[in-house]
Amino acid sequence: MALDDRKLEVLRAIVEDYVATQEPVGSRALVERHALGVSPATVRNDMAVLEDEGYIRQPHTSAGRVPTDRGYRLFVDRLSKVKPLSPAERRAIERFLIGAVDLDDVVHRSVRLLAQLTRQVAVVQYPSLSRSAVRHLELVPVSTTRLLLVMITDTGRVEQRIVELPGPTPVEDITELRGAINNKLAGIKLVDTPPLVQELVEHRSDPVTNAVAVVLLETLVERHEERVALAGTANLARFNSLDLAGSLRPILEALEEEVILLKLFDEVQAGSTRVRIGDENEVADLRTTSVVSTGYGPGSTVVGGLGVLGPTRMDYPSTIATVRAVARYVGDLLAQH
Repeated sequence: MALDDRKLEVLRAIVEDYVATQEPVGSRALVERHALGVSPATVRNDMAVLEDEGYIRQPHTSAGRVPTDRGYRLFVDRLSKVKPLSPAERRAIERFLIGAVDLDDVVHRSVRLLAQLTRQVAVVQYPSLSRSAVRHLELVPVSTTRLLLVMITDTGRVEQRIVELPGPTPVEDITELRGAINNKLAGIKLVDTPPLVQELVEHRSDPVTNAVAVVLLETLVERHEERVALAGTANLARFNSLDLAGSLRPILEALEEEVILLKLFDEVQAGSTRVRIGDENEVADLRTTSVVSTGYGPGSTVVGGLGVLGPTRMDYPSTIATVRAVARYVGDLLAQH
């Protein structure tokens, strides 16, 4: 059954009051707090319909009702206008992120900022190596038989390795090899580089190139493990067991698993926000929570995801706005670098 506008209004009022007060919401309170323009009896009838349709429920025998996952879903899809951030909030985000010195700093500032602004658990995925391209490769002689190989990607990730050379090698040979590698790989996506390294080895066929190529291939091929940063797990302690439908323990255990955190960013896209509420979460231990996530990156390119996790009773309009704003600023920062 499609709900009419008045019942949608009643649902919106219930969600907003419950998020604000953490108390089940009764019909009298709704009439007093919201200009619904109808009598308490009409509101009670509307609440009965919303309950029959599974959008609200009665947690115990009090007169109040709380939204269900289905109610929150409808609220997010139909009712919540994304609350624009104030100029002061936008300036605060910009100022906090603009001081970042490198990619690690960008990620750690972003995750702390998200946790502070939303008062939820924040998760930021490092730019994915599989979506990155080689920007520059440096070979730094550490001794006559040892090099430091430094690979910098276009997303700001830096990978470092030591290369043991077969014997003493003149610095000019190293400089020449570095030029040859950069000519071959600069601007190429990491996933497309292995055959080009192989070509270089076959073309040059000398022991030093071979030694560098072995380490380079390990860096390019075997280093695709993804990393995430997490902040604000203590925020979960602010919520009562009614919010999280039981124990915090399974949620905390799930948050310790990097594989699970990365799942939160499956198929994220830049510019669109994904809200998974309760049972919509793939991970069973997170089904008492909601996850708001989006992709970020320079321009329309997505190189990673970020988002927040909290109880289903969250302030969706402002959480969605904050997640979007932080993602946009991080994308702009990566584009400048």
